[in-house]
Amino acid sequence: MNLDNKNQKNKNQETIIEVINLKNVWVDYDDIVVLEDINLSIYQHEFLGIIGPNGGGKTTLLKVVLGLVQPSKGEVNILGVKPEEGRGYVGYVPQHCLFDRGFPISVWEVVLTGRLGKGKYYKAYNKVDKQKAQDVLDLVGMSEFKGKQIGKLSEGQQKRVFIARALVTDPKILLLDEPLASIDTPLQTEFYEILDKLKEKMAIILVTHDLSAVSVYVDKIACLNRRLFYHNSKEISVKDLEETYRCPVDLIAHGIPHRVLKKH
Repeated sequence: MNLDNKNQKNKNQETIIEVINLKNVWVDYDDIVVLEDINLSIYQHEFLGIIGPNGGGKTTLLKVVLGLVQPSKGEVNILGVKPEEGRGYVGYVPQHCLFDRGFPISVWEVVLTGRLGKGKYYKAYNKVDKQKAQDVLDLVGMSEFKGKQIGKLSEGQQKRVFIARALVTDPKILLLDEPLASIDTPLQTEFYEILDKLKEKMAIILVTHDLSAVSVYVDKIACLNRRLFYHNSKEISVKDLEETYRCPVDLIAHGIPHRVLKKH
């Protein structure tokens, strides 16, 4: 290969960036181990689904990535820096968003607060902020409600607003903790299709119990119950599932590459 051809090949190849790296991470609360020796690498444009039983450490893992929980052992890097430094690159939607439903704040105002982390403290929102807020409201299908008080919306509608708020920050990583728990099935399908488009711009980690939908839409799947069972693929072995849920689990294969699990 001559030099010109080699340079052209380098131009055509996209550099794949590691956005999350956890190495030998342990977390314990009052001498109770919650996460045990977690090793995980996530790269840009990846869509990872994490499944596992309640109390298995899924939310704790997301908080470790955010720097809200400090590991007792191990290293965590977000885009090559500590979580506290990389937090500005992460959008996060928690499982439960607690707020005063009587507080007079509109959907539009809630989404705009996501721009406060962009140096907007004590400053008016500019055209860029407002355009980004409009874009993400369009994306999650909530534009028609932007003038409505958020406390008057259904739980599913509120969840979509909080997702829009996470997206308005232009994150490189999006963390979603059970985001579809209160959303109707037709809207869930629509939302998964949105996530499929979003991975072109960011890496996504989705914590969920919706095993059948995860098997269709995500790129890779991990099982977590204190220990992480992850093979950098979409395949899950019966052994991994039984290790995770600690009971017999039936696995049904249909089509290619779909994997659907019976209700547990």
